[in-house]
Amino acid sequence: MTLPKVELHLHLEGAAPPAFIRGLAQEKRIDISGIFAADGSYAYTDFWHFLKVYEAATSVLTSPEDYHRLTLAVLEESAKSGVVYCETFLSPDFCGGRDLSAWREYLHAIEEAGTQAERTMGVTLRGIVTPIRHFGPEKAKQVALCAAETAGRFVVGFGLAGDEKVGKPRDFAWSFDMAREAGLRLTCHAGEWLGPDSIRDALRDLRVERIGHGVRAIEDLALVDELAENGVVLEVCPGSNIALGIYPGWRKHPIGELHRRGVKVTVSTDDPPFFHTTMAREYDRLAEAFDWDEGVFREIARTSLDAAFCDPDTRARIAPLLEPDHA
Repeated sequence: MTLPKVELHLHLEGAAPPAFIRGLAQEKRIDISGIFAADGSYAYTDFWHFLKVYEAATSVLTSPEDYHRLTLAVLEESAKSGVVYCETFLSPDFCGGRDLSAWREYLHAIEEAGTQAERTMGVTLRGIVTPIRHFGPEKAKQVALCAAETAGRFVVGFGLAGDEKVGKPRDFAWSFDMAREAGLRLTCHAGEWLGPDSIRDALRDLRVERIGHGVRAIEDLALVDELAENGVVLEVCPGSNIALGIYPGWRKHPIGELHRRGVKVTVSTDDPPFFHTTMAREYDRLAEAFDWDEGVFREIARTSLDAAFCDPDTRARIAPLLEPDHA
């Protein structure tokens, strides 16, 4: 679908085209051939194996220059799908080992690539700094410091990703408090691998305004009503949920029912090459599954932009691109 799109849930390393990672590994003479299938795509068996493959792919990204090239490669794919604004998760765990001065160098390279892509591809990028949940709360504090020290026009948010079954949201409350005090907006992965209680925990203990995934709220209709009433935004990644076996198919995915019940749903790709998807494909499959027309997708794009963590000037600049009469 060629409509202009806004994406709020994209892991930068997870969006790396396999050919890009393979080429970088060959340049550096690093053997990661075991993470690829015969057709050249990423190969994994389940979510936990996916995390291992993800970290193996990320291991070849060892310098700010690598991240500059990665960002351009990812945004080129986004632009092909009609994405005009994108927020990506960035982790100082992978970018300089949580060292603040190293993180600044990586961040500068990513931001520079974002500026170049905005000029040449028409897609605007902003960053959400994200500790990795299964690395533990102490390392998350170092990540939060990196986030707080670099908050501004480009670094606009703070989140939490990784294995949802490790620890509780409250274990990371200190880090979220630091990010909040630095003026960063907050999101958290929840309601993907764990049920509705994980969403309640994230909302209560971390005071986030968006939930990454959040689809298992559908198992508790009182929670669904709460989300709708309070305007909590869900960063829904249907193709990811289906590829990882959380739902058996597009028509069985709860995004349709969540939308019908008034929850603010957005559409994203999560780690697109891992799940053989793009933003255009997500739109096409949702249109087929739920008979959504152009009006629904324009509404979702506007909801996404309203929920974006960027500054008001950036939002005002992007908004006209979503209108039907935009040339």
